[in-house]
Amino acid sequence: MQNQVIAYRDGVTLTDTQSVSSTDNLQEVLFDNSDDALHVIRHSTAHMMAQAIKELYPDAKFFVGPVIEDGFYYDFRTQEKISDADLKTIEKKMKEIASRKLPIEKTNTTKKAVIEQFKDDDLKQEVLLRIPDGEVSTYKQGDFEDLCRGPHVPNTKFLRFFSLTRVAGAYLGGDEKREMLTRIYGIAFADKQSLVDYNKMIAEAKKRDHRKLGREMKLFTFDETLGAGLPLWLPNGARLRSRLERLLYKAHRVRGYEPVRAPEILKSDAWKISGHYDNYGENMYFTQMNEGDENNPKINEYGMKPMNCVGHIKIFQSEPRSYKDLPIKFFEYGVVHRHEMSGALHGLLRVREFTQDDAHIYCTPEQIKENVIEILSFVDDIMKTFGFEYELMVSTKPEEKSIGSDEFWETSTQGLKDALDENSIAYEIDEGGGAFYGPKIDIKILDALKRKWQCGTIQVDYNLPERFELEYTDANNEKKQPVMLHRAILGSFERFIGILTEHVAGEFPFFIAPTQVIIIPISESHQDWAKELGRELIQNDVDYEIFDKNESLNKRIRNAEKMRVPMILVIGDEEVEKKTVALRDRRERKQYNLTKDEFISLTKEKLSEVHF
Repeated sequence: MQNQVIAYRDGVTLTDTQSVSSTDNLQEVLFDNSDDALHVIRHSTAHMMAQAIKELYPDAKFFVGPVIEDGFYYDFRTQEKISDADLKTIEKKMKEIASRKLPIEKTNTTKKAVIEQFKDDDLKQEVLLRIPDGEVSTYKQGDFEDLCRGPHVPNTKFLRFFSLTRVAGAYLGGDEKREMLTRIYGIAFADKQSLVDYNKMIAEAKKRDHRKLGREMKLFTFDETLGAGLPLWLPNGARLRSRLERLLYKAHRVRGYEPVRAPEILKSDAWKISGHYDNYGENMYFTQMNEGDENNPKINEYGMKPMNCVGHIKIFQSEPRSYKDLPIKFFEYGVVHRHEMSGALHGLLRVREFTQDDAHIYCTPEQIKENVIEILSFVDDIMKTFGFEYELMVSTKPEEKSIGSDEFWETSTQGLKDALDENSIAYEIDEGGGAFYGPKIDIKILDALKRKWQCGTIQVDYNLPERFELEYTDANNEKKQPVMLHRAILGSFERFIGILTEHVAGEFPFFIAPTQVIIIPISESHQDWAKELGRELIQNDVDYEIFDKNESLNKRIRNAEKMRVPMILVIGDEEVEKKTVALRDRRERKQYNLTKDEFISLTKEKLSEVHF
């Protein structure tokens, strides 16, 4: 079956065997695990899942079932309460449908005819509202038929290696004001081994889930009474985060960045000038303030900042600037707020309040390349320090929302490509993935499980400097407009820490570990030496805890190891007498004795293992 053709590609268009009348000049897509083949296989498996759900729950009605980056899903409505416990039953029915070897048939028709065909299905009518008038198509397998543009495999016999992963809720059309539908996610492959490997990866991912580890290690929590997507940093997590912030602060300063601070709430007038009000307003939080008095009310609208750029622009404008000053580099750990939909919230990875490691560079057009390359060098240093591989992607003009002329977009996009090409840096293109005000380089990191995560970004912006009339004086004493580079490397501290937690399975590098050393005095007579060690450790910027509860030594050691702390010190009579420590190094899996000074030197060495 591996050599069978399931689809064709004509340039950028992927089409199935049901749709072509002639295969001349078409590239064959074989039944395998190539990107094109998996797209078709997963799309068809989504339909087969819908068919299985319909046979098990006859009242089910379906909205949309697209392929996504890592699998597929289908949104639907049924009176039955469906949970993860029901997935095996649905999978069993899907396997039965696959074994029927049902041909998947396409019918080309008109929107008017389909409206009539599905007149009793309100969810299909919702789908049809989003489709232009004209020709549409349906796909049918057995008794199941659905509105779809394809592509699909020719027969359900190709759909044997799949797994349903989870049940979730999803608002109709992503609108929080509409009803909540049931969503089932799944994955599919062309062969059994790929599915087995994927399921092993998922099992490992569950062990590494930052939400699970966050609870176990007491890093962060959420409290719905305060609001969804608003993390609370517990002492352990706050220590970890503070260490990361301090390291990055120093790294910025040695690279010529100046720290700044801007308000978290600004008048809406500023967001209207920037374009955020029209192009990003649905993701922002707004409030009304009366800035007059009882007799003369003056109502002004304010918006919580979703980005830090406007405040930094005003800081740039706070004094005259000369070409001799450029580039000017401002950075801020800027707290921002974005209205993410409830269904999209996910631990630290997607929240409504987060802190960006944000920076803005103001430079001349001629300085763009050198600054982009310098940023990429900064990125490389940070990623190597934490053991991340990463990929770069140039994201181009969005199709729907954007500001600025086509000439600006072409020039600035080409400028990013040139900077990468001239330095032999590999990248991919993400068509339409740019910010509304400019193209960007997105930094996607690969974790220990080879999952890709969007983190940092570098964006070229001529639009905001023009809108806010930024200027500097050139060598001829003439006013010129600077270019603005938006830059974040971690993306946000929340997201990066969530990803790093899963990447290292909670085994944080010594230099940012929330607790780096746990001291375990065997008995009460050993506590004074433990406390003396602790005082010296904290003076050397090493966080520690003393485990002196009235528990057995073995239990205290086990509890310390569960905290994934890098180093454990056991203090007994010999250590007190000789002023030494018995070290258990969990990372190197070694046990040895050191003098106090040797141990302090070792911690200093570990703290210095930073390459940015």
